[in-house]
Amino acid sequence: SDVITTKESTILSFLLRDDIYDEQRLRADEEALRRFYYNRGYADFRVVSAFGELDEASNSYTVTITVEEGSKYTFGDVSVESSIPEVDTARLQSLVKTRAGATYSAKDVEDSIIALTEELAGKGYAFAQVTPRGDRNFENHTISVVYTVDQGAKTYVERIEIRGNARTRDYVIRREFDVSEGDAFNQVLIQRAKKRLENLGFFDRVEISTAPGSEPDQVVLVVDLLEKSTGEFSIGAGYTSGGQTPGPSVEASITERNFLGRGQFIRVSAGGGKNSRDFMVSFTEPYFLGRRISAGFDVYRQTRTLDKYESELTGATVRFGLPITESLSTQFAYNYTREKYDFRDRCDTDGDGIFSPGEIAACDVSLGIQEGIAESPWTKSSVSGTLLYNTIDDMKNPHSGIYATFTTEVAGLGGDAEFVKLTGRGSYYHTLSDELDIVGLVSLGGGHIAGFGDNNLRIFDHFKNNERIIRGFEYDGIGPFDPATGDHLGGTTYFNASLEAQFPFPVIPESFGLKGAVFADAATLYGNKIERTGGLTVSGTEMQWRASVGAGLIWQSPFGPLRVDYAVPVVKEDSDVEQNFNFGISTRF
Repeated sequence: SDVITTKESTILSFLLRDDIYDEQRLRADEEALRRFYYNRGYADFRVVSAFGELDEASNSYTVTITVEEGSKYTFGDVSVESSIPEVDTARLQSLVKTRAGATYSAKDVEDSIIALTEELAGKGYAFAQVTPRGDRNFENHTISVVYTVDQGAKTYVERIEIRGNARTRDYVIRREFDVSEGDAFNQVLIQRAKKRLENLGFFDRVEISTAPGSEPDQVVLVVDLLEKSTGEFSIGAGYTSGGQTPGPSVEASITERNFLGRGQFIRVSAGGGKNSRDFMVSFTEPYFLGRRISAGFDVYRQTRTLDKYESELTGATVRFGLPITESLSTQFAYNYTREKYDFRDRCDTDGDGIFSPGEIAACDVSLGIQEGIAESPWTKSSVSGTLLYNTIDDMKNPHSGIYATFTTEVAGLGGDAEFVKLTGRGSYYHTLSDELDIVGLVSLGGGHIAGFGDNNLRIFDHFKNNERIIRGFEYDGIGPFDPATGDHLGGTTYFNASLEAQFPFPVIPESFGLKGAVFADAATLYGNKIERTGGLTVSGTEMQWRASVGAGLIWQSPFGPLRVDYAVPVVKEDSDVEQNFNFGISTRF
């Protein structure tokens, strides 16, 4: 029932508005069911009937959808044939996404057609057509596929006619097409443009059809759109038990995803809690200088009141993003921040606004933190580059694919900080059971920071543990520490790994969006480059692994993804600080 948008009425339906009967929605649900089954091996699937019956007494509809699943198929032999002599079929075979023995998937066939067509177009065969031919074996439940390459009819795009865009400007729509007036007609590129337009989030419906042109070899592309609201004003509240500032929080924001119909994104937000304040202005132009390069900036201020000190971070980022392939993209950024740290007011026992040595000593703050606070404020000027690889099938409810990032940041272009920081994280999703909807997740991550020049690393540049590294331990609760005060001081290197299985609850409707999870985490945080002065001793700098196991609840709520975890450390050090329970916003990727 997660596949279809028509839902049974629940206590949340007044927010989701997903329980209203609509004939067009029901037809769309039929198509969604077909795609769901066709992509999971059920090539013979069909919807026998789908209808709604009105109960006038209760003024409600009973929706009945009858289906036939059929047998589950795997791919048999997969090959490429061509009627064009110059085409290298061996080279094309390596581009095919379907593999013998894998579960049959219509999406994999479509992706193969796209990859083959693009390769042929790049080799000069603009009118080549790729047609898949399937051969079912009903005895062993396999489907052999032959991709046939033929020289298609020479047809050209006479013009692109756009209708229904009262707000969105024409050029915002046209730039999503890889074809323009006068180019060879290519159905694969047209379908790709349709998906891009749908992914913009500006339209409720996108339909692209063809009409005869003024000449027999000309066609007109007709793009019919139904626009939807892209502006949002939201006020939200939440609660987190982990991170730097646990406790309740509120946030208000104004967001426009299609600013002035230009396709630009702008967001202004403000929020905070008992021990935090956040302000941010963000702007993104997705097509900088008319090219498929995103450009934007963020201006922000963050204040935090921690157990033994306070921090204020004011900064700005200018960023550029560039797609390399459909799955791989990169982002470059210049970052400038000003960081100011101070002792908590509770350390100023006489209230004169000055923290005397005696007051600081009585406040039981590590010498490492004292020196870091005394040397602030600092400025950091850095450049960073990120590679992002994303093949996730559904970002809201992933079942397969990889999401991986790798970032390099170099600080030292002016400012007080001089370091090179490397961080990376990858998550792999795989469906363990289609019938039970069990999804497996493997995550690996790591980071290293090294200073250069005349300055040592600052204490606040070091990595600190959080729930994305390992659960079951408090924020900044593992790694190098000051044995005199017990304060953890952060590390220069960390590695972490996690295994997780996610599953629905059989007694709870899937439309409620609640899932369970069991997991096992392992991590190490070690190394420390704080200058040892004034008798400071740092312990726990060697590599020591921690591990934990636990269970969690994941709720795709109307207010965003929420997650509750309970983790128990099974491998730990005496200096570690445990935190079994964690509640907050889900941070899957």
